[in-house]
Amino acid sequence: MIKPSTFLALCACMLIFGACSNKYQKIPYFQNVNRSAETRKQIENFTALTIQKSDILSVNVSSLNPKAYSDSSARDLGYLVDQDGQIQLPLIGNVKVEGLTTSVAAEQIRKRLTEYLREPAVNIRMLNFKISILGDVLKPDVFKIPSERVTVTEALSMAGDLNITARRNNILLIREIDGKREFIPLDLTSGRIFESPYYYLKNNDVIYVQPDKTKYATVDNSYRSLSLILSALSIVAIVLTNTL
Repeated sequence: MIKPSTFLALCACMLIFGACSNKYQKIPYFQNVNRSAETRKQIENFTALTIQKSDILSVNVSSLNPKAYSDSSARDLGYLVDQDGQIQLPLIGNVKVEGLTTSVAAEQIRKRLTEYLREPAVNIRMLNFKISILGDVLKPDVFKIPSERVTVTEALSMAGDLNITARRNNILLIREIDGKREFIPLDLTSGRIFESPYYYLKNNDVIYVQPDKTKYATVDNSYRSLSLILSALSIVAIVLTNTL
């Protein structure tokens, strides 16, 4: 016969282990990815970065007659895409680049430069590609991206990964593009994140990681403990004052 006290203790242990198990299920990433065998999937959700207004571009031009093209100041500062979606270059003037990838824009500029340069080669790179990560991560910050391809998982790695108290199934991506702001929820606990059209980030994306109730409870308990300690010290001080 099991004593009532023993039975209650066993029930308490089962509840604790059950709560821990449910908590653990919310922590691992990519839970429905097959880990027992090697699998391959075609990448179909990547779209190349396109140039937007207010972007800053590095435009590097070389040719067989390099002295015919010189703009040393812009090489250091870059070319700002104006509100008409254009940049202004030596020899050819205004060039519409908004909505184009850097490779397409480079090819259009190269074709126009053939009227002035011998066998020109053009390379364009985005200088202001950055993403912001805030919330329940180890190192929230604004990160400059040297390439034109970065994923959600890479970005969170730059921020030192999510804290243990972060909600992995409800990451918020905030994106501004073509004059509109989008709010997109992402679930890192699902392997379907790799197939999401938002897996690859764009310039000026913001990622917000929300903490779960555990973090709020920890902070709340800390304030309560501090309040109790201060109250106890106040009582002791009053007692000592009346005693002396």
